[in-house]
Amino acid sequence: MCGICGVLSSTETPEPALVRDMLASLAHRGPDGSGYYRDEQVALGHTRLAIVDTAGGIQPMTGRSCGARREHEQVWVTFNGEIFNHVELAAQLRARGHVFDTRSDTEVIVHAWEEWGPGCFERFNGQWALAIWDRRTQTLVLSRDRFGVRPLFYTHVAGQLLFASEVKALYASPDVPRELDPAGLDQVLTLWSAVAPRTVFRAISQVPPGSHLTFRAGSTVEHRYWAPSFPPAGAEELTDLDANAEALRTTLMAATRLRFERSDVPVAAYLSGGIDSAVTAGAISGFASKLHTFSLRFAEAEFDEGGFQALMAERLGTVHHDVVVSERDIADVFPQVVRHAESPLLRTAPAPMFLLSRLVREAGFKVVVTGEGADEVLGGYDIFREAKIRDLWLRDPAAAEAAVEQLYPWMHRSPNQAPAFARSFFSRNLSPDDMAMSHRPRWDSTAVLASMLRPEIRELGGGAADGVVAAMPASAASWDPVARAQWLEMTTLLPGYILASQGDRMLMGNSVEGRFPFLDPHVAELAGRVPAEHKIHGMDEKHLLKRAFADLVPEEILRRPKQPYRAPDAAAFFAGGTPDWVVDVTSVSALEAAGVFRPDLVQRLLEKARRTQGRGLGNTDNMRLVAVLSTQLLHSELLTGPVARAVAPPEPLTVFDTILEPTGRTSA
Repeated sequence: MCGICGVLSSTETPEPALVRDMLASLAHRGPDGSGYYRDEQVALGHTRLAIVDTAGGIQPMTGRSCGARREHEQVWVTFNGEIFNHVELAAQLRARGHVFDTRSDTEVIVHAWEEWGPGCFERFNGQWALAIWDRRTQTLVLSRDRFGVRPLFYTHVAGQLLFASEVKALYASPDVPRELDPAGLDQVLTLWSAVAPRTVFRAISQVPPGSHLTFRAGSTVEHRYWAPSFPPAGAEELTDLDANAEALRTTLMAATRLRFERSDVPVAAYLSGGIDSAVTAGAISGFASKLHTFSLRFAEAEFDEGGFQALMAERLGTVHHDVVVSERDIADVFPQVVRHAESPLLRTAPAPMFLLSRLVREAGFKVVVTGEGADEVLGGYDIFREAKIRDLWLRDPAAAEAAVEQLYPWMHRSPNQAPAFARSFFSRNLSPDDMAMSHRPRWDSTAVLASMLRPEIRELGGGAADGVVAAMPASAASWDPVARAQWLEMTTLLPGYILASQGDRMLMGNSVEGRFPFLDPHVAELAGRVPAEHKIHGMDEKHLLKRAFADLVPEEILRRPKQPYRAPDAAAFFAGGTPDWVVDVTSVSALEAAGVFRPDLVQRLLEKARRTQGRGLGNTDNMRLVAVLSTQLLHSELLTGPVARAVAPPEPLTVFDTILEPTGRTSA
């Protein structure tokens, strides 16, 4: 894991000072060293978290192709992430005459580009954000992995293209406007995240997952090399449930082993208390001599899953660690969380994940395997079961009403306890021609948050859901409703929130790399080809996964009702005393300075929260409050505050500068 950044200039040679400032803002992503390459047109920067070939994997990197001397190399790479099948790819490339100087996966990227060009990305099994500078054609290529595990942002300003792993690095340039984008903000307040290529920042875009962008001679070309896909409903070829379960077990075990063994530093695992992390930790324990596991616990019993975590840790015999998070812990760390997330948030859930990754780092680990992605690819969310019910409601309302009783066993105020509400909720906006029928209730309820916005901001937003639906492939009309719901989750919530605000950003805020076996391309491809009924059997979510690993996971975890990960929201800021920063960012002057929310509505919401100590707010008001606090923090922490926090690039700083000094010189 690392941080990458760079500048492509059409007018003048990039300045080293800008690259160094960008590197300084990314120090947390790569504290083990830094470096940059510079020539007449481009500068590539890199901060390193050394995991694979810790001695030889210095970046930016070039390589010898078929015996060519290093100083004649014309392809350079700066790379954030891992190419897990780099060993196999290197063997193929050596057979074609390529000569390697290191064992790193970064050098494999260089030679893969030379050998296969853009086709190399389809061959990679990994998680990455990378930049390739090909001097032979004066082409800069930015690429991102299939699911968007690793972030990559860019902007055009003052005759330059700037790119970086995080937005704060782009703000190292004084020419980049530091403003929110109303359309991106509208997406967050409807879909929970901005959808690539849009971001919540004006003039800043992100590389879409599964895509690469080519910049050459002032033109930009985008190519999508991968997207989620499903067979027509009823036309699936993999219809044998037992065979599919065995195939999933084999494929997921291989994916987990690959992510555990392709590392030169120790690898740990998360244990959440659910089936996903139980499977990945259980798989690792089969070939690890001493596995360390890490769990997140809560002081509030409503959110705590400690019993299930301890049960799995004891079964596997792991060295187990946990952190108990209180409401006040969340409030204290929330400003840091927002600074790392670089997005408004609707829930506080990323904050405990930040504290968990801190525990991992303090225990001496740089890499952790987690269960993210299982719900999206194998049908674990309630919204997928809701999709089945809403589709059934079109055909048989009585049967659908009975099925509702099997939903939300974890929820205190479940719709199945209020039949009239359930009928209203599930029968709303039903249309067989609506490709997003599964998500309309969620989007409609979340979009209410926009009522807090100032009229001028609200007018510039709108249409967030329409844009996502318009991007769905024509073939989606033939998919099962669950498959359509999966596509929507993989396009919106997964890359923009689960893998970003709650994933990469919280991990890398403490210099920890997360690895996600369920997002292995072979696992995802297999899951996409099986019938929806294998993933959600009746109302049993992730049925195929449970069947595949019934012998590995304790019955208590295997059969427990699905409980989504949640954390205290408004109560975190008001139940145990209100932190000073809450008062500061919600003052009338701070609200006026940010210019996003109506101060009168915010003050009413704050008064309600104070009166009830945050415990009397409903779901919508909880999201409103967190949205206001996080957006105001984003304004003060990122849009008006210092970017690099007066730090220098991580040492040692390795410089490959064709303008100022000989290639390969290292400055202490």
